Amino acid sequence: MALTLVFLPSPLLGPSVWRPVAEAVEDRGLHSVIASVPAGVQTSEDVLDAFLEASPADRDLAVVPHSNAGAFVPALVERRAVVATVFVDAILPPPHGSVPLAPPSFLAILRTKAEADGLLPPWTSWWAEEVVAELFPDAATRSAVEREQQQLPLSYFEMAMPAPRGWDQRSGAYLALGDTYTDERDDAVRRGWPTNTLRGGHLHQLHDPESVADTIVALLGQAIREH
Repeated sequence: MALTLVFLPSPLLGPSVWRPVAEAVEDRGLHSVIASVPAGVQTSEDVLDAFLEASPADRDLAVVPHSNAGAFVPALVERRAVVATVFVDAILPPPHGSVPLAPPSFLAILRTKAEADGLLPPWTSWWAEEVVAELFPDAATRSAVEREQQQLPLSYFEMAMPAPRGWDQRSGAYLALGDTYTDERDDAVRRGWPTNTLRGGHLHQLHDPESVADTIVALLGQAIREH
């Protein structure tokens, strides 16, 4: 499979959420890169620029977004040779129109968390400690991920990304990590895409990178064969 896999972390986090899986993919003979969003981003265009910079323009790509990064796939499809996408517990944009960076119900919650300067606190402080603790396999992994957290402005989540008609005509697949993104997984089923669910939390790729890597590679191969 002569593709470069481009792992996209949520702009709220960083490369550490994907590094163990990217290493496992490399062990399976596939080339990969992990995008990184620089500190101080303010807008969706800033994030898109970072994702584009990480995505080689001279080769075929398979994009693997996590969480909020899923919203940026249609824009990447327009600008890079994206052959396939495997969404992993991620926003799944509609076939056409636009995709908000936070749905209205969640945006209302975020508005209660914004600080006086308009910035949101780091992502792991949005949730109860007992919930956050279960996301990580150990203290060292949690520390590495938390060091890379971004404080994005509330205004970022008030934006939307375009979803041009036809963006999802490439090969697509969906991997859910538990039940949080079941609506998105079910949407992928309706589109006729290969899907799978691994029982775990939103950062299950940190707990079991080997299984996540195997599942991504299998879904990718299936999506391309069936397209």
